[in-house]
Amino acid sequence: MPEMAFFSPIGFLATPFGDRFGIPRQPLLAPHARGQLRLLPPYDREEAVRGLDAFSHVWLTFIFHRSVGQWHPTVRPPRLGGNARVGVFASRSPFRPNPLGLSLVELLAVDSSDGVLLTFGGVDLLDGTPVLDIKPYLPFIESQPLASGGFVDGPPRQLSVEFSVQAAGQLRKHEQRWPDLAALLREVLAQDPRPAYADDPLRQYGFRLYDLEIRWRCSATRAVVEAVLGPSAEGAC
Repeated sequence: MPEMAFFSPIGFLATPFGDRFGIPRQPLLAPHARGQLRLLPPYDREEAVRGLDAFSHVWLTFIFHRSVGQWHPTVRPPRLGGNARVGVFASRSPFRPNPLGLSLVELLAVDSSDGVLLTFGGVDLLDGTPVLDIKPYLPFIESQPLASGGFVDGPPRQLSVEFSVQAAGQLRKHEQRWPDLAALLREVLAQDPRPAYADDPLRQYGFRLYDLEIRWRCSATRAVVEAVLGPSAEGAC
């Protein structure tokens, strides 16, 4: 067998998502989910991104860094209710023989004034994800309207999202730092990030977003944010 090349990250993506739970299951479902990638030397040269700003979207090749060595031959996609299994190669599960992922994101900005800093929208990746490569999206060849989506037959169902009086007040305290926080929360929770088998409307769920703890409950059609807790004593229980 030919010797495999060693791949090193070109940078590490900074995103709002500190936990797997709560991350949109596909890219571009939460447009306000912003990510930034500062390229590492020797890739942080203006020449390396020359012309990239002419493209609206790019592909990120990345490593599922929290799933290394955890591959399974079959997986249970959330779209199938969390019970039916398909082969790992018929899914986008992170538990793969080689933990490589591909994500299509919106390119919002290219800043080469001090190294190279790229800003993306619609990210679906953990904070600190190692990125291996960037390639421009070419709509004339990569958009196939007649393609079959297998068991993923369309966009996920959408939940309505509401904020309790307490959560709305807490949200206002944090919007100075993140003006799009409410919009991002609506986009994330509308996708229903619960496990597919979850059906207890009384259970309170939590996930990290930026340095916040988001607490919420969910029914079949509605998600209610109950608390938006910061890293201070505000979150003490």
